[in-house]
Amino acid sequence: MKQKFSTKWKESKQPRKKRKYTANAPLHLKRKMMSAILSKELRERYGRNAEIRKGDSVVVMRGEFKKKTGKVASINMKKMKVSIEGIQRSKKDGSKVAVWFHPSKLMITALNLEDERRFKRIKKSEDKSSKDKKDKSGGKNEKNKT
Repeated sequence: MKQKFSTKWKESKQPRKKRKYTANAPLHLKRKMMSAILSKELRERYGRNAEIRKGDSVVVMRGEFKKKTGKVASINMKKMKVSIEGIQRSKKDGSKVAVWFHPSKLMITALNLEDERRFKRIKKSEDKSSKDKKDKSGGKNEKNKT
């Protein structure tokens, strides 16, 4: 009997295999897949993207609720979906239901840095991105001088 998930799998051009990989991935790997891009201000400090967490302020980038903002209310790791405070649909009977978004359709505008581990991890990526920028700018200046 085949395993449901293989850590040796690299990539495929076939969408069905990509979907199967993400659907069958264990939660510790799905956590890494639950990342969203950062706004331009945050991108300068922390890099391109970050794992989305409860309490982050986000903007919806695609779909019916495009350009709506709010804080992340809850995260469903198994479905890889995020709900946002204040964004709801009304059902036929008049009750309100939370709308779930895939994190790739969101942009983080403010990070929730209350968790010490997350703060350390982001600080580490901040240091790394600042070093990369210095290296790139240093290399350009040296080429221009000669």
